[in-house]
Amino acid sequence: MRVVVALGGNALLRRGQALTAENQRENVRIAAESLAPLAQEHELVVTHGNGPQVGLLALQEAAYTEVDEYPLDVLVGETMGMIGYMIEQEMGNLLPFEKPLATVLTMVEVDPKDPAFEDPTKFIGPVYSEEEAKKNADEKGWAIKPDGDKWRRVVPSPAPKRIFQVRPIKWMLDQGAVVIAAGGGGIPTMYDREGHLTGVECVIDKDNCSAMLSTEIDADVFVVATDVEAVFLDWGTADQKAIREATPDMMDEFGFPGGSMGPKVKAAQDFARASGKRAIICALKDVQAALRGETGTTVSESVTELKLVAS
Repeated sequence: MRVVVALGGNALLRRGQALTAENQRENVRIAAESLAPLAQEHELVVTHGNGPQVGLLALQEAAYTEVDEYPLDVLVGETMGMIGYMIEQEMGNLLPFEKPLATVLTMVEVDPKDPAFEDPTKFIGPVYSEEEAKKNADEKGWAIKPDGDKWRRVVPSPAPKRIFQVRPIKWMLDQGAVVIAAGGGGIPTMYDREGHLTGVECVIDKDNCSAMLSTEIDADVFVVATDVEAVFLDWGTADQKAIREATPDMMDEFGFPGGSMGPKVKAAQDFARASGKRAIICALKDVQAALRGETGTTVSESVTELKLVAS
């Protein structure tokens, strides 16, 4: 079975933790303990987020004023390599030596006419006072927006149009490799007026890109691994219930916050609709049980009725 697991940001950095190499490595080690058994039983692709890591690099770049700050596409590539290296090493410590692992620096094309470019919404980098933010906007051409009582840079978050490395990813899976790909939603690129591929100052939603990758490599299951055991209705109340099984259309009946579960649910729906196969949202530690249908939220066109579980 070909499985794609999209690691949520909590797999690399727990809430409130300092963004140190030691903390990230320890969290990757924990993630590897859940992923290694999958890699021995199935063909496995791992995708991951990179928001805090790109933010840290942006801070480091801002501190070195001798040169212009590096563009976002380069920062995404840097974090993809760093995180992929950690995942490869920690997975390699648990798998047989003969099991190959590979990180693919995955470029993703976006459409310059995507409406997201007209309304940047994705916060990146450090917070500033209003005065500092407006100064940076004037000097660097940034779009800025208030974030609480501070201000931050915002960039577009367009939809992925094409993933360039689909063929090598499929080839490596056919050779038995565990592949780490599409980190942080992939390196954002587009074709300029001369037909040259170039980087773009934007970020691509990682769950959206992971769903697209899952469809294009003919995955049997797409798993969004997060820090909760399932998608819940009435979350945080005495009446909360876990959605155990639903069709994509059934999930449309409920509203999920855009800043947390919303993108994960949409990615699961997109994959289930496009492929006719299963998407699962579950806790990382529960991935194997969720594949057996014992926990998590399964989204599939084959579900016959909404199944809720009291918790």
